[in-house]
Amino acid sequence: MIAIIYAVKDILLQISAACTFLFLFQWRLDRGHPGNRNNTFPDDQTFLMICCSLSITLCMALSSTLFGLVYLNLAILPAYIGILYGNLRSSAYLALYFFLCTGLFSMPSGLDQLLLNTGVLMYPLLFGMAGRFKQGALIAKIGILWGALFPSMLFIVIGPNLHGRSILSTPPGEGILAAGYVLATLALGGLFITYIDRAWDRLQIQIRLQGISEKFQWESEKLQQITNVVPLNIMEFDDNGYVTGLNEYMLSLMQRHCPQLTREIILSRPASQIFGHSMDQATLSRMQEVLRNRQRSNTRIRVDSRSYHIFTAPLEHDSGVPRGIVMIIQDLTEEEKLRSELDNVERLSLVGQMAAGITHEIRNPMAVVRGFLQLMREKSPEDLHSYYHIVMEELDRANSIINDFLSLAQTRESDKEPVELHLVIEELVPLIWADANLRGQSIELKLGTSMPLLQLNVREIKQLILNLARNAMEAMDAKGVLTLETRELEDTVQLIIRDTGSGIPQSQLQQLFSPFFTTKNHGTGLGLPLCLSIAERHSGTIRVESEVGAGTAMIVVFPVEEKDSASRKPVYV
Repeated sequence: MIAIIYAVKDILLQISAACTFLFLFQWRLDRGHPGNRNNTFPDDQTFLMICCSLSITLCMALSSTLFGLVYLNLAILPAYIGILYGNLRSSAYLALYFFLCTGLFSMPSGLDQLLLNTGVLMYPLLFGMAGRFKQGALIAKIGILWGALFPSMLFIVIGPNLHGRSILSTPPGEGILAAGYVLATLALGGLFITYIDRAWDRLQIQIRLQGISEKFQWESEKLQQITNVVPLNIMEFDDNGYVTGLNEYMLSLMQRHCPQLTREIILSRPASQIFGHSMDQATLSRMQEVLRNRQRSNTRIRVDSRSYHIFTAPLEHDSGVPRGIVMIIQDLTEEEKLRSELDNVERLSLVGQMAAGITHEIRNPMAVVRGFLQLMREKSPEDLHSYYHIVMEELDRANSIINDFLSLAQTRESDKEPVELHLVIEELVPLIWADANLRGQSIELKLGTSMPLLQLNVREIKQLILNLARNAMEAMDAKGVLTLETRELEDTVQLIIRDTGSGIPQSQLQQLFSPFFTTKNHGTGLGLPLCLSIAERHSGTIRVESEVGAGTAMIVVFPVEEKDSASRKPVYV
């Protein structure tokens, strides 16, 4: 009886030693699959071979004999399982290790015992069935293991009885215990295969779930990035009216009305509480009605001085049940301003066309009146000549205003040709010098070298330069200096007309090019608008730099045409 108790104890120790590789393998799985992140750490299959080797070593260390006859060592179980699960190289290494350990520790020793205890005769079956084992179902795997394990265990138990001892003479207790040892080994092998397969299945499911989760997270981040760059204000609400998401444009829009709002504050409060700070009660009621309907809707609201178009649509679940709502807000303020300005431009264009036609017709009777005044002055007494002179000067002044107005209202394309800007300036210099001498002023020329040709209408450019030069001279006292400068900057040519006058206050700079705005006592306010119109017809711009007490600079910028136009000969004016 005591021998049986000790035998049971030895069998349980062997079972515990054989289970060691499962504990190590489960520890490996619980580590979160580190082999995928660290190439120096073995993969799952290699780690399983290492665990089997450790279990073989432990079983060898605790090996004993059952009733002094049967070699009690369950190292064959992790050895067979490792061979079936491993690849060819690792399985061969594991089989060789098991063979060497058995040769060193098996009792009794001898070649026949070595062949018997290692089950080496089953190795061809194990290596041959390993591929089918890995691809098979769980029942098939257990069947393959049992097909190799049962004969091996049967020979290990029965083999000692073949050496001079009859099986029939074996005591019933020892026989039952030996049979239990074989059956326990088979059951334990089936449990090991089941545990490993299910652990690997759980691991594969976990890996797939992790991949799906990472993919879902990436898709979510990608969708958020897309909504952040779309120039629309997008916000999402749940069924309870709480904000669940918004893009950067929407956040900027809300911070425009409520600077203290942050994304965290917005996502933690209901919509009515957030919008209530910036909307009046009527607008807020309309907003709440839109969110309650949970249907596609379009509406317009005004918040402060801005106008918004709101589009809402329900977010539907796969079952078709609405689960929240998405709201897209478009700021129509600038669009409405632009539309209003276009309407004004159309009206002004119509008025301009009518005014141009009327002024053109007015010049004809004015010319007749002036001709008859000249005839009447010749036949009138000399003491009335001064009156005729005043009337004729006013008629000439009115005619000059009409000419400027017609030039300003001109919309047709100017006839241009390749011209050197210096040639136009040099032709005008004597005329400007004469005007400056009468005022006691001087002129300074700073003309650049190797200037490119420009596509210009010479007559209009002369008018522009003369107008700007005379404005500059009228802004200066005696001994003032008028500077005409040209320079090439990147793909443009700049004409700079600078004076040393009193400068222009900042409050007047924005109105300089408005028609009929003037600071002169006898000005018409059409000179600078006319210059701007000429510059724009040449695809150019006029920029003003002025400082009170330091003078003013008018900078006219012309674009340089293509190189092929630069190769054409200039027109000499």
